[in-house]
Amino acid sequence: MNSEALNALEQTIAIARQRAEGRVPVVGVAGPQGSGKTTLVAAYAAAHRDVAHFSLDDVYLPAGYRRLIAESVHPLFGTRGPPGTHNLLQLNETLDELLEAKAGAQIFLPAFDKVTDNPVHSTRRPVFRGKPSVVLVDGWCLGALAEADDALVTPLNLLETERDKDAGWRKEVNANLAGAYQLTFGRLDAIIALQAPSFAIINDWRCEQEAGLLGRDLTEEDRKRIWLFVQFFERITRHMMAGGRRADIEVQLDERRNVTEIRRIAV
Repeated sequence: MNSEALNALEQTIAIARQRAEGRVPVVGVAGPQGSGKTTLVAAYAAAHRDVAHFSLDDVYLPAGYRRLIAESVHPLFGTRGPPGTHNLLQLNETLDELLEAKAGAQIFLPAFDKVTDNPVHSTRRPVFRGKPSVVLVDGWCLGALAEADDALVTPLNLLETERDKDAGWRKEVNANLAGAYQLTFGRLDAIIALQAPSFAIINDWRCEQEAGLLGRDLTEEDRKRIWLFVQFFERITRHMMAGGRRADIEVQLDERRNVTEIRRIAV
């Protein structure tokens, strides 16, 4: 991971430490799909063994539970990712355990198996031992602010046009973001945001990720599937890129994920 990004994370941790006033600070690492946020967190944690870290991706609701939401609220909630598909209770309970940990503590961190589309059994989850010096949480929408109701009227992409014609899904996602998600984001003492140069590059980054996971070149069908999947995240991602988010440090990336600018955001 780029040393400039690591330095920016150090700056964010320093801000969080100051705000935490003696307790364990909690730092959010935000960034669109494929931006390198999880890689950044893992690189920092590897060099600092007393750092606890997990991802928003680790606290998805089980597939069966999301199916119930899809049946009772809107079919698009069957796909994990947007606000409303995460187990925020688990996220907050994990934070509680980490913030209250003493020396010798053993804390099971959340983990999610994307192959089975279900949480990892507790016996196979990673364990953090001891009292952390800092807790890092990464996630694509950390710090995102809800949109105004009138901004939801016009569909943004093909997914919204064809599968959310009455805007019911995006309104519910926005309500989730305005409610329980803001309360959870409020527990983050500071946030560092990785900024993509454009929304278009995010699809390319996601394709790179997928090819790496599959260990082969992507087919045209793969690329179509990814393009559709990215649309689930497009509205909030574009809103965040336009300033609809809370962040303390912004890291501007180029198309190759090199850091081009680091900016402290006045609060």
